[in-house]
Amino acid sequence: MKLSRLFMILSLAFVVVAAGCSNNEESSEKSDAENKKAEAPSNEEGLTIAVESNFTSMDPHDTNDNQSYSAQSAIYEGLLGFDEDLNIVPVLAEEYEANEDSTVFTFTLKEGITFHDGTPFNAEAVKANIDRLADPESQLRRSSLFELVEKTEVTGEYEVEVTLKEPFGAMPNNFAHPAAAMISPKAIESSDEIARNPVGTGPFQFTEWKSGDHLTVEKYEGYREEGVPKVDRVEFKPVPESGSRVAMLQTGEADFVFPVAPNQVETLKDEAGVSVVNKPSLVVKYFSMNTMKEPFNDPKVRKALNYAIDKEAYVNVIYDGYASVTKSEIAPDTQHYAEQEIYKYDPEKAKELLTEAGYPDGFETTIWGGTSSLKQKMMQFYKQQLSQVGITLNVVPMEGGTLGDKIWGVDNPDNAELELYNGGWSPSTADADWGLRPLFSSKSFPPEAYNTAYYENEKVDELLQKGLSTADDKKRGEYYAEAQQIIWDDAPWVFLAVPDLIYAEQEYVDGLTMLPSGVMDLKQAEIVSE
Repeated sequence: MKLSRLFMILSLAFVVVAAGCSNNEESSEKSDAENKKAEAPSNEEGLTIAVESNFTSMDPHDTNDNQSYSAQSAIYEGLLGFDEDLNIVPVLAEEYEANEDSTVFTFTLKEGITFHDGTPFNAEAVKANIDRLADPESQLRRSSLFELVEKTEVTGEYEVEVTLKEPFGAMPNNFAHPAAAMISPKAIESSDEIARNPVGTGPFQFTEWKSGDHLTVEKYEGYREEGVPKVDRVEFKPVPESGSRVAMLQTGEADFVFPVAPNQVETLKDEAGVSVVNKPSLVVKYFSMNTMKEPFNDPKVRKALNYAIDKEAYVNVIYDGYASVTKSEIAPDTQHYAEQEIYKYDPEKAKELLTEAGYPDGFETTIWGGTSSLKQKMMQFYKQQLSQVGITLNVVPMEGGTLGDKIWGVDNPDNAELELYNGGWSPSTADADWGLRPLFSSKSFPPEAYNTAYYENEKVDELLQKGLSTADDKKRGEYYAEAQQIIWDDAPWVFLAVPDLIYAEQEYVDGLTMLPSGVMDLKQAEIVSE
């Protein structure tokens, strides 16, 4: 047991004993009251889910965070999807097949499905969605997932054929990504409304979104599967402070909470009627360095920061051990993962590199990040660590919308104010292409994608393109392994950790699952009464 945790437990024990001595009976009554199980809501009342921050958009083609995708998963569906084990499964497609060189994908669609606005789901609807995603002029945040699409043809009322410009064996993974969700063609025609008024084919239909307070969905009575959904409504409530989310679970105000701060896991494990679940994820945590700005245009400085951060301490302090030090830019469960040699904590080496780079006394810089208590704790950790090698770090937390505008509202990289960005990424395709290309390709600078390091390496670009342009899985593995090694050596990020997914739910909640990508699946969620 770590000394800090031992001290905390002993301190709490003293407080409990002292309180018990003053009024044992009162303490016992209070404890019983606090540990009382929450009463299950009715199906009509539905479920309340407390989440970490505000949603950014309800347009799946233009969304860049898994929290928004979690709410969207109740409303939208794609042709394909992932199960809990990351197997690709048909959803709106009855079946699909690819030609031998993976350039043509033919989908046979399920029949008798309608969007929530009454528009029929058919091949024309699929074409409208893929055309929108594949349009290079769309400026949609997820369009790069479909940049290889040459054309989409309707070959029957319920059959569609997608032709690629070149072979890509992992294209089904892209179709299974939540960004490939099908939107009502009628809603697409009024595209300015999609972000706030989503219309899909999912088990729930959108009701209301009051930013900063709640987003509500209700049972779609026309859903194709009998008995689904099993609850009448779901309300998502953004609660940035992790202690407040846990308190909502303890008082019965919330039925499901994600994420749970690692330092509160033990508390919840003792809570009557509450289950805590942790499982491996595809998420990688990092902070990026703007390689176009001094001093981060010098790889010695970037490596110095990697040596200056104690990754093991990060795992223990930030995640209470519910994480592992990352050994690549992608998580181990991502296809074509290649392990690298970690930058071991070595502040003296960091100082040497800073001196060699011309910064013997360090420098001052600024990091941007989110406002949740966990994210602010992360940035304060970096601040403390970097101060040990002479670097003064200014921490600037921002709400999601403001942060998005500051980063993705800049068209010219030369005008980017960003220096450091506290980030995390989960490739929801479970494939190395989407774990690397949006973050490290020179074509992925904001606002096009998520290369917040403004990193550019011609060889990496070449390897990523080769991996994108072949159906040979062995060759793809070789290309991505080499790319990972080069990126790791160039160090455009400070590589940190792969955190576990940790969530908690009342024991009456069943069927609500978290995929390794960090996206919720609400389809089978139900309230089970004793």
